[in-house]
Amino acid sequence: MSQKRKSRGESRRAIYILPNLFTTLSLLFGFYSVVCSIHERFTTAAGAILLAAIMDALDGTVARMTNTTSRFGLEYDSLCDLVSFGMAPAVLVYMWALRHLLNPPYLVTPEEKTISLGLMAAFVFLACGALRLARFNVFSGFRDPGFFQGLPIPGGAGAIASTVLWHYRSAGHTVPPNIYLILALTVVVAFLMVSNLDYFSLKNKIIVKNNHPFETLAVIVVILAVAIIKVKTLLFPLALIYIVSGFIVTPIRAFRRRRLQMSEPEVTEPPETPEPVDLNKE
Repeated sequence: MSQKRKSRGESRRAIYILPNLFTTLSLLFGFYSVVCSIHERFTTAAGAILLAAIMDALDGTVARMTNTTSRFGLEYDSLCDLVSFGMAPAVLVYMWALRHLLNPPYLVTPEEKTISLGLMAAFVFLACGALRLARFNVFSGFRDPGFFQGLPIPGGAGAIASTVLWHYRSAGHTVPPNIYLILALTVVVAFLMVSNLDYFSLKNKIIVKNNHPFETLAVIVVILAVAIIKVKTLLFPLALIYIVSGFIVTPIRAFRRRRLQMSEPEVTEPPETPEPVDLNKE
């Protein structure tokens, strides 16, 4: 009996290790992206971020399939996400484009010129990503699982990585990126992560609960397959569509909430019954 219990415990621990293994792989790809950015291998760094995003999606899926979700997994996933989708894209966008921004005129010495507008923008992206993850952990038990509040940090990192791949696919390695457009993209994506806009989640009931689940799954698989094959041309417009979707989904959800509140019958208190009058009382 004790041997059976021991084997069950070992298999249970192995199941818990599996989703954390995918999370660790996501951390590995994020670290590798930072190393590639330092050595100016920008397309490889962007591809590593996309691989980290795939591992990040798999760890949650495996955890839900094996019923091994835990508080430890949530915290570990957030710490790894900060490296893979916060630090890695911040270093990538800085080394690729933002370090070439002109420094403020009052910074004259070589030591001071290391503090530039591009460096501050990359840090804003990292800081907003950290705030986004902290808010997600605090309110994870109170939110609608079908929607994210604010742009999810993998989406923000994917926007940066897909921009790098799109540039080299369309302009090649000889044309430098437009640093001011990249600066604007970095800042906008950073603040979208800490915004109150609603974004679709892959766990949305429209996707996972409908009358044609197999057809829906097939469409998603085809889209992902095409995105992987045409990664340099398709991911960038998909990232832009997802970013813009928050401005569409949010007012629609707000309108539906107002309609639901208006359709609910108002609960009114019954009128007070008058006290009986005693006619014999003087």
